Amino acid sequence: MTELIAIDVGGTHARFARAVITDGAIELGEPVTLKTSDFAGIEGAWDAYAAQAGGPLPGAAAIAIAGPVTGGTVRMTNNSWVLHTGALDEQLGIEKVTVLNDFGAVAHAVARAPASELVHIAGPDLPLPESGTVSVVGPGTGLGVAHFHRFPGGYHVQATEGGHVDFAPVDAIDDRLLARLRARHRRVSLERVVSGPGIVEIRAVLGAIEGRQLAELEDKTIWQLGLSGEDPLCVAAVQRFCLSLGSVCGDYALAQGASAVVLAGGLGLKLKDVLPRSGFAERFLFKGRYERMMQGIPIKLIIHPQPGLFGAAAAFAREHL
Repeated sequence: MTELIAIDVGGTHARFARAVITDGAIELGEPVTLKTSDFAGIEGAWDAYAAQAGGPLPGAAAIAIAGPVTGGTVRMTNNSWVLHTGALDEQLGIEKVTVLNDFGAVAHAVARAPASELVHIAGPDLPLPESGTVSVVGPGTGLGVAHFHRFPGGYHVQATEGGHVDFAPVDAIDDRLLARLRARHRRVSLERVVSGPGIVEIRAVLGAIEGRQLAELEDKTIWQLGLSGEDPLCVAAVQRFCLSLGSVCGDYALAQGASAVVLAGGLGLKLKDVLPRSGFAERFLFKGRYERMMQGIPIKLIIHPQPGLFGAAAAFAREHL
């Protein structure tokens, strides 16, 4: 039996949980969620978690980070933390540590998820392939993208920064959206649109098309009003978001040679009932001469409550056990 602390550091929150690994099986304790903005770095958040835990922590940790994990220094994409991966064991007072990209961790979770934790969204209702590539996509504070290749006896995870590829318009509304964003940013990446905050820009464009003067709303408010059906323009923005998400999932499936696509993240869970009734699937298929091939790709949603924490622990097990 091995005990460790699994940590999932995103742009907004850092989640901690004690993990126990026994004969390859992973059991997570109750997670503790802290705001990254409350701390200058991971050391302060670690100390705050230790104080809440009320006892000594195990001397091992698995840390999933929202940002490219290359070299010894990781500058997070959507918050101000800077992590020095080679010094984390000393900084946190631990003996063993695994550091990986946050969506690499989610891909580990998807690769190990039972069928009961994968909800069918679109395409043929088939299980994930026993061999082949699976794309993993998750909009949140940013846009997480990874994939894993499954082969007899195991799998290999490849983290990516696919959320930062260029946004590609598909129709006239997308053209308006790109023009709005290009006026504000030197370069418009996918995550400017397909992420939680992207709903603000989508609503603004739809309002401009209707000639409306809109009060500014935070993204959380737009999501709440759109998902509840309380505000028609916010509902339309959510539906438009689903179209864009379908487009990019189809693009990743093509680029990564995927046999299946899995959606993940808290925003994905919020859209669980909306996506099958939206234009998501139509946009996923909208790939010209490859439409027939796209029709054979199942799309699922992982409903594990903490895939980042679970996947971080799984990555630790593969590295150290």
